[in-house]
Amino acid sequence: MGRFREALSRPGLAAIAEVKRRSPSAGDLRPDADPADLAARFEAAGAAAVSILVDERFGGSLADLAAARSASKLPLLAKGFFSQADQLAELRRAGADAVLLLLRDLTDARLIQLIRFAHQLSMDALVEAHDADELVRAVALDTEVIGVNARDLDTFAIDRGAALELVASAPRDRVIVAESGVTARAHGAAAELAGADAILVGSALMRAPDPAAKLRELVARPLVKVCGLTREEDVAAAAEAGADLAGFILARETPRRAPAVLPVPDTVLSVAVFVGEAEAADADLVQLYPRQEGKVRGRDGVLLRDGEQVATVADLPWQEEDPDHLVRAREVEGRLMLAGGLGPDNVVRAIAATRPWAVDASSSLEATPGVKDHERVRAFVAAAR
Repeated sequence: MGRFREALSRPGLAAIAEVKRRSPSAGDLRPDADPADLAARFEAAGAAAVSILVDERFGGSLADLAAARSASKLPLLAKGFFSQADQLAELRRAGADAVLLLLRDLTDARLIQLIRFAHQLSMDALVEAHDADELVRAVALDTEVIGVNARDLDTFAIDRGAALELVASAPRDRVIVAESGVTARAHGAAAELAGADAILVGSALMRAPDPAAKLRELVARPLVKVCGLTREEDVAAAAEAGADLAGFILARETPRRAPAVLPVPDTVLSVAVFVGEAEAADADLVQLYPRQEGKVRGRDGVLLRDGEQVATVADLPWQEEDPDHLVRAREVEGRLMLAGGLGPDNVVRAIAATRPWAVDASSSLEATPGVKDHERVRAFVAAAR
């Protein structure tokens, strides 16, 4: 296993931070980008690897790859349009640990030749697919690291939803990288829950005033969920505060029941909350609790994506306390969404005690049942993030 693949295979969602001065679709992004400076800063900000555009159409060159190599110990991915073995050898000499290979530009025979040659050079290959047919090809050719690009290279349009479905359909024994269109933490979370091992982020970093700070924001955990939303103005307040997930309780037994899953901004994932049995809902995710006699819900729930569990919700018993709640939560295996009595005053301590994937608050952020106090929402999100 090469350095690049190994870095992306570690637990959690990895991030490949990209250095590119311009984009054919968006024009100049960061014309004065210094690849050495950015590579070093991305390493400090938590990147698993750094991608360097070496094609002149993106304002890049082999010199950029060499400069990044001199400043960072992270695995480097060389991005461009490659079809010849001598190109790969040149990239390796300049410091690349991996190379991008586009399925749309290569025959199966040529792709296999290039992958084998890359391995001889101790390089990994990121094989990029743009549609279902190309993904089938990548899997059939037994490629180990597959990139799923949300951008149509002909129109430059981004279809994040279609890309997520491709990610979800990919075999779990491959390393899957979700590419393009990641500008918010919710986008990375959606890719992660669909099955991606890593995200590749370029334009969002290059456009940011501080690219390293933007990267740190995208990979930071926990995510923040504001639940019990019943009004569009409260959804807007939660999104403006920086919440990543918006929860809509559709169980009939609670005063916080929402009329429906309300519209959310592109930077937020919607979560439909049910008790007993999930129903059809126009939401990105479903949070499901068991029924319990005499109570609105049972204690702990699950977070589902297309019916598959992707996280465990560790909650308090309905309207009860448990002094061992954080101890129990800490023992949860896999992704943990921590809920139950969280608010601006205690969420920092709870995060330190349990290291959750996400935190979830509802009643503590209310002015009255079902109506959010916007100041408390802002305080909770700020404390959690």
